[in-house]
Amino acid sequence: MSFHLSSSPSSLLHDPHPLCNLLSTHPKTTPRSFFSSYNPNFHSRNLLQTSHVSLQESLPHETQIEKPKLDANPPGSAPKRYAWVNPNSPRASQLRRKSYDSRYASLIKLAESLDACPPTEADVSDELTKFGSKLFEQDAVVTLNNMTNPETAPLVLNNLLETLKPTREVILYNVTMKVFRKSKDLEKSEKLFDEMLQRGVKPDNATFTTLISCARQCGLPKRAVEWFEKMPSFGCEPDNVTLATMIDAYGRAGNVEMALSLYDRARTEKWRIDPVTFSTLIRIYGYSGNYDGCLNIYEEMKSLGVKPNLVIYNRLLDSMGKAKRPWQATIIHKDLISNGFEPNWSTYAALIRAYGRARYGDDALVIYRQMKGKGMELTVILYNTLLSMCADIGYVDEAFEIFQDMKSSGSCDPDSWTFSSLVTVYSCCGRVSEAEAALREMREAGFEPTLFVLTSLIQCYGKAKQVDDVVRTFEQVLELGIEPDDRFCGCLLNVMTQTPKEEIGKLIGCVEKAKPKLGRVVKMLVEEENCEEGVFKKEASELIDSIGSDVNKAYLNCLIDLCVNLNKLEKACEILQLGLEYDIYSGLQSKSATQWSLHLKSLSLGAALTALHVWMNDLSEAFLTSGEEFPQLLGINTGHGKHKYSDKGLAAVFESHLKELNAPFHEAPDKVGWFLTTSVAAKAWLESRRLSGEVSA
Repeated sequence: MSFHLSSSPSSLLHDPHPLCNLLSTHPKTTPRSFFSSYNPNFHSRNLLQTSHVSLQESLPHETQIEKPKLDANPPGSAPKRYAWVNPNSPRASQLRRKSYDSRYASLIKLAESLDACPPTEADVSDELTKFGSKLFEQDAVVTLNNMTNPETAPLVLNNLLETLKPTREVILYNVTMKVFRKSKDLEKSEKLFDEMLQRGVKPDNATFTTLISCARQCGLPKRAVEWFEKMPSFGCEPDNVTLATMIDAYGRAGNVEMALSLYDRARTEKWRIDPVTFSTLIRIYGYSGNYDGCLNIYEEMKSLGVKPNLVIYNRLLDSMGKAKRPWQATIIHKDLISNGFEPNWSTYAALIRAYGRARYGDDALVIYRQMKGKGMELTVILYNTLLSMCADIGYVDEAFEIFQDMKSSGSCDPDSWTFSSLVTVYSCCGRVSEAEAALREMREAGFEPTLFVLTSLIQCYGKAKQVDDVVRTFEQVLELGIEPDDRFCGCLLNVMTQTPKEEIGKLIGCVEKAKPKLGRVVKMLVEEENCEEGVFKKEASELIDSIGSDVNKAYLNCLIDLCVNLNKLEKACEILQLGLEYDIYSGLQSKSATQWSLHLKSLSLGAALTALHVWMNDLSEAFLTSGEEFPQLLGINTGHGKHKYSDKGLAAVFESHLKELNAPFHEAPDKVGWFLTTSVAAKAWLESRRLSGEVSA
């Protein structure tokens, strides 16, 4: 019975990698340039200049079938009987199918035996000889296509090339390259490509797409780009599937411009893009800080019906963490759950980073406890992220719980950052004994305290009014040879705002040693030095010029607080005015047709009270002197947050202060942190202040 391998179904020869579907039929297309806006300088080997040859062309019929001769019985043997079967009958189709299935199964076994045999020419030849029947060119393709051993595959290829003399050698080379791709061996694939050229075999599209996909699987995107850019020099043009995968390759190779250019073309021409490529696009936008771009890609995926995988969800969560958009991280997490995905370790880690960076304490702790409930281990970095968050928002008990869990985990040892956060947690609450115990444990673990730790300790002693310990710690900093930075000096200044007037003198010497310019300004405030007009402003201006923009508002807040504590309102107003001139305090006052407002968010208590005093004087002048008409409403915005490590926010303190002033401002029930009054009430109050002779708030 004869059989026709050429009638094999497409599923039999289907390449699971769509870039290298070697045997399926595609109509020929006229080549066109695929670098619409990009023209790289290709460096080809110049060994061949080939015309386009498609792998998908059918093999010549004579190479696929050898017709049996009816009179080919050996001498002396009994004549074979043949039964004629109508080729149009159902039985003919069944016989052909049965014959082919048997043949294909035997070729699979041959591939397995070749994979298992020693990688020598003799052993490979023996296995091929054992097959028994003659191999045709299509048999060779099926056999190599099902092999997995990269050591024996090239020997099989050489043997078949010599024995079969195939008409389409490129197909055999391509399926052999697929064997190397299965084992992620790009080096062998590239070596085989060189051999092709040396033998005069013309590579085709499938050759390059196999090499490109192999490079991608090996995690070598730059090599994938190199092979992609060689295609035109061999007369090959990639299809849309290949172009779509190159978005990923260019993105991973760092050529963001080309990746995004291809993506724009993909959207225009409606290429099919896989989730891996979308993941790379999200990573590209995330690295560049374009977090809206990440979300746009996510929305485009959904509109195209491409389902995000867990990697994409995790990458989105990570991007939203970097963007400090915890609310969007929450939405993405809910989408992940609703689409049937089970969060993995990377999901929880990304959520902890997102919530931790944004100081969403309760949300971060919920995720932390979910991880612990599922038996997942945290890394040192995740523990430290949680501890740093706790230090910033005053979660003392939670920080202690996390620290104890970290020590008992058996997989993480506290590092310098861990102890720094722990000391900071206790220090900001003024828990001296706990902070000192954490410092001792830090030293016992082999870590010397950093300037950050000693700064926190000084803050702790300041809250506890232990001024002598502040001075002692400062001297320790100098003994360790550590140079005080702006943050350290700002901490000393903050301690002075909490220190009784009679003990401030102990700290002036420390401030002068740490930062002479700051020392001069403080000394002028505290010791009531008589100086010429403009000297204080000059010294304060030089101080502002010498410090970083990240600390200048904190310095001015503390200096104003110090003035308020010393009952030097005039100096406080002078410093506030200087802050306005330097644009350190911006947007304190605003005016619209319907409302005039005072905005006090991010100000310390003393600075806020000073700003209120200035604003009320401005209102008095506008109404009583200039005769300006007030809008319908006047408001004071104190913000809705609480001061760190305090149960009271600015709103609570201001409510009490406004009552003392008998001011007609009342907390708005529908606007948290806002105190409002009408123009009529404000005018009446200002008039009463004038009549009673009050000049200050």
